[in-house]
Amino acid sequence: VQLQASGGGLVQAGGSLRLSCVASGRILGIWAMSWYRQAPGKERELVARLTRGGSLDYAESVKGRFTISGNSAKNTVNLQMNSLKPEDTAVYYCNFAAKPINYWGQGTQVTVSS
Repeated sequence: VQLQASGGGLVQAGGSLRLSCVASGRILGIWAMSWYRQAPGKERELVARLTRGGSLDYAESVKGRFTISGNSAKNTVNLQMNSLKPEDTAVYYCNFAAKPINYWGQGTQVTVSS
């Protein structure tokens, strides 16, 4: 099973993008769906997480601007990104945490110009 992420692109500061991620097959036992990002020269960081119980976690830098949504039964997760800033520029990866396998998408580039 693979995760396919889409929706990245080039946008001006203040603009919006919506990322989507879908699994190519059925994944059972998902306990969390997340988006991470990695900027050049930096470590990968958690952007947003949605747990099976409905808990939401966001990086401080994106709170109030990004919204994660998803459906673990349908194996889909989205990330609505508003008020984008140049510092949001990175490769964004979706992640499905399931036991015993942790699934990663291939990454989608988001570039925000100033």
